[in-house]
Amino acid sequence: MYNQHELEKDLEANCGRPYQQCSLSVMDTIADPDITFDQKGICNYYYEYLEAEKEYVRKGEEGKRFLEEAVAEIKRDGAGQKYDCILGVSGGVDSSYLAYLSKEFGLRVLCVHFDNGWNSELAVENIQNIISKCGFDLITYVIDWEEFKDIQLSYFKANVVDIEAVTDIAIFSALDKICLDNKIKHILDGNNVVTEFTLPKAWYFKNHANLRHIHKTFGTVKLKSYPLMSPVRKRIVARIKPFKTWRFLDCVEYDKGKVKEEIIAKLGWRDYGGKHYESVFTRFYQGYILPNKFNIDKRKAHLSNLIFSGQITKETALEELSNPIYPESLLTTDLEFVIKKLGFSEQEFKDYMSADAVSHKSYDHGISIFDEYPILAPLKVFKRN
Repeated sequence: MYNQHELEKDLEANCGRPYQQCSLSVMDTIADPDITFDQKGICNYYYEYLEAEKEYVRKGEEGKRFLEEAVAEIKRDGAGQKYDCILGVSGGVDSSYLAYLSKEFGLRVLCVHFDNGWNSELAVENIQNIISKCGFDLITYVIDWEEFKDIQLSYFKANVVDIEAVTDIAIFSALDKICLDNKIKHILDGNNVVTEFTLPKAWYFKNHANLRHIHKTFGTVKLKSYPLMSPVRKRIVARIKPFKTWRFLDCVEYDKGKVKEEIIAKLGWRDYGGKHYESVFTRFYQGYILPNKFNIDKRKAHLSNLIFSGQITKETALEELSNPIYPESLLTTDLEFVIKKLGFSEQEFKDYMSADAVSHKSYDHGISIFDEYPILAPLKVFKRN
C-alpha cells in the first residue's frame, strides 16, 4: 500500500535527492521528482499558477464585462438555432455549477453526458437534478461497453499512467462531433485555473495517436462507435475552428466551498466525496491504482491548487492528506467490482499492480502525414530514416 515515509526513503536512495516539500503548498519531490524550489522553498508550481491566473482569470468588473460580452455573442450566434451552446455534464461540482450559471444567463444549453459504463448512482441523480432544475435538454452519449473496456484493458496492458485518457479523449471528441452535427458554435468548459490548474505533466497524456497505437498493440476488439476523430478530420476542425470554447468559471468568484453550498441549495446536488469521484472507475483509479502503482497522490495537486488560489491553508491541506486516500470499506467493494467488470482475475490484477510503469512515449504519440492522408501510404518506402 502507498506509504509516504517509505517513498521519502526510496527517493533519496534511488535518486540521490533528499525529500522536500514546498514551503507554501503540499507539492513535493514524490509528486514530481523534477520539481524545483526557490530560495524560500516555494515550488515552481506556485509561480506557474500565478502566471496562469494573470493570463486567464478575470476578476471583479473585468470578469463581469467579459461574461456579458461572451453571453451576448453566444446568444447572437445561436439565433435561429435550437441551442446556443453545448455543455458536458458529469454530475460533478464544476459542470453542475456551470449549468446553473448558464441558466441564470438565459442560455439555451444542450447538455451532453458521456456514459462509459462507470457512472455512480449519485452522479446520475445529480445530472437528473441539473436537467430538471435548469430545464435543459440532455443527450446521453452511450458508448459500446465492449469497445470501451477493450481500450481500457489496452492501457492496463501498456502499463501507462493516464488510463483516464480513454474517457477524456472520447468526451472531447463526442462534444466536437455533436457540435458539428447540430451546428452549435459554442462549447462551455468547466475547466478552470483556481481549482484545477496544478498538475504535473508526467501524470497525464491525452493524445489521439497514443491511444490508437496502444489499442492497436494490445486491443482485441475493432473500434466502431468509440468517438475518436480521424486524424484528417481532427486537423481540419483544428484549422477551421467551427466553434469557440468558453471557460466561464475563470470569470466568476469560484470558491469551491461556497459553490457546493449554492448548488446543493439550488440544484439539489449531493457531494460524492472526492474530485471527479462521480465515476466509480475514476474513484478507484485515483484512490488505489495511482498511489499504489505509480506513487501518485492526486490530492497533493488538487489541495495545492486551492492553497495557491487562497481557498484553504497549508495546515488544512496537511490535515486532509493525513486521512486515508480510500476508506477501507469502500475500497473492498470497489476493488471487487472493478476487477470483475474488467474481467481480471485476482492474480492478473496483482500482476498488473506489481509491473513496472511504462512511459506513454514508449508508444507512438505523433501524427505523420501518412496518418493524416492514408492515400499516401505507398510512399512510405521513400521516407527517409
